[in-house]
Amino acid sequence: MSKKEEKKNAAQQPEPEDTEAAPAAEEAPQTETAEKEEAPQVSEADELRKTLAETNDKYLRMLAEYDNYRRRSMKERESIYADVRADTVKKFLPVYDNLARAIQHETDEETRKGVEGIFNQLKSILEGLGVKEIETAGKRFDANLHDALLHIEDEKYGEGEIVLELEKGFMLGDKVIRFAKVQVAN
Repeated sequence: MSKKEEKKNAAQQPEPEDTEAAPAAEEAPQTETAEKEEAPQVSEADELRKTLAETNDKYLRMLAEYDNYRRRSMKERESIYADVRADTVKKFLPVYDNLARAIQHETDEETRKGVEGIFNQLKSILEGLGVKEIETAGKRFDANLHDALLHIEDEKYGEGEIVLELEKGFMLGDKVIRFAKVQVAN
C-alpha cells in the first residue's frame, strides 16, 4: 500500500480511542442542548408563575389599602359633619335659653304667647335635628351628662341627687353638646 492509500484507510476507519470519544461527543452536545432547551422552559414557567403571584399579591394589597382608605375617609366625613352640626346647634342654645327666660318673666299675656310660639318653633327645629334635652329633675348626678356647680347638704334629698337645674343641657345623638349645669345634694 502506498502512503496515500494508508491515509485514506486511516481516515475512513477511526482509531479505537476516537471511536469511543466520537459517540460520547455526539451525545453530549445533544444532551446539553436538550437540557438547555428544557431548563429555560421550566425556569421561564416558574418565573411567570412567580411574577403572576407577585402581581396578584400587589393587586390584593392595593385593593385592601383602597378599601381601608375609603372607609377611613367616609368615617372622617361623617365625623366632620357631626362636629359641624354640633357646633351650629351650640350657637343657637343661648337663644333657646333667652327665650325660656323671657317666657318665665313675661307678664303681658299676648307677648308671652308670642315668645312661647317662637320658643316652641325653635324647640321643634332642634328636635328635628336630633337634639335632646338632658333630663335632670329628680335624677342622680352623672358626670358624663351633668356639671355640678353648687352643692348643698339637705337630709330630704338622697346622696348625689340633683336638686336644681341652673342651665339646660343638650345631646346630639350620643354626643353631649352642652352639659347640664346643676346643684347637687349631699
